Amino acid sequence: MMELPVMPPVAPMLAKLARELPAGEGLAYEPKWDGFRTIVFRDGNEVELGSRNQRPITRYFPEILDPVRASLPPRSVVDGEIVIPSSGGLDFDALLQRIHPADSRVRLLASQTPASLVAFDLLALGDRDLRSVPFAERRALLVSALEGADTSVHLTPSTRDAVVAADWFERFEGAGLDGVVVKSLDLAYREGERAMVKVKHERTADCVVGGFRWHRKAAGQVGSLLLGLHDQARVLHHVGVTSSFTDARRRELVAELEDYRVDSLDGHPWASWAGADEAAGAGGSRLPGGTSRWTAKRDMTWMPLRPELVCEVAYDHLQANRFRHATTFRRWRPERSPESCTYAQLETAAPTDLAAVFGA
Repeated sequence: MMELPVMPPVAPMLAKLARELPAGEGLAYEPKWDGFRTIVFRDGNEVELGSRNQRPITRYFPEILDPVRASLPPRSVVDGEIVIPSSGGLDFDALLQRIHPADSRVRLLASQTPASLVAFDLLALGDRDLRSVPFAERRALLVSALEGADTSVHLTPSTRDAVVAADWFERFEGAGLDGVVVKSLDLAYREGERAMVKVKHERTADCVVGGFRWHRKAAGQVGSLLLGLHDQARVLHHVGVTSSFTDARRRELVAELEDYRVDSLDGHPWASWAGADEAAGAGGSRLPGGTSRWTAKRDMTWMPLRPELVCEVAYDHLQANRFRHATTFRRWRPERSPESCTYAQLETAAPTDLAAVFGA
């Protein structure tokens, strides 16, 4: 049985959002990885992976276990991120496919798209609980602990130079990274608290509103708007949602959307997607009415709208032709035509080789 000074479950330390990179003495900067946050517990041959929600996810990443045994100290607890590198950068969609009930499917995907671990904090070493130790000391111990690590286990780059961090912020986005994380050198590991700072990219786009979902907890309020963009063939693709509304605004949206609601999907550009499962989408596209392995028990029913409304949203990251995270509603754009809402307006980062990130 596992016996460590820090035992699972552990709620990872989190970060609060900032739009500008803080500068000053006593700060460390790291790339923000876009994967599954993971606390790794190793006690000899026993290894357990815990998710951000403090649930075990060990069975979904069997290929990580032997590299962890080969790379981490025999008794240690490490905070990190599970990522799947690909030729186009980090592949978050491949990570989502791992959350599958069939062990045979998980193992097949593990061989086809193997995951890696990026380590960025050390919570325990031997019999020592390091959570109260300043981050600068934890980082030094982590660097020493990962000397000669397996090629599937990486130490995240770190710098105390804000100029270097600003360069990473711009340059590493093309490899699929999410921004920069900033930590105080004297920071203790504060479980579940937003004690760090994250600086993420933010851009805006004008999108067609093709439907909406009711709020799942507040009856009679709009929960989210379903967003679409046209490709070069003028096909309207579902690219994500925006759901950043106050309760008062959610009630107002009911009236604002009323004139655009339709009783039938006949002629709607997403008609063929109604009731389809996410996996049935061409190229793995997310469908407005589909479910995912994360939301299998959630009602994903959507209400169609005439695709005539245009809104401006803020987004941080585009992946596989859709918004990686939920967007932030900015305003309606009545002067914009739906046909003008195309992928061409989106800013995309220049591709960056992941090797450049790991070697930073």
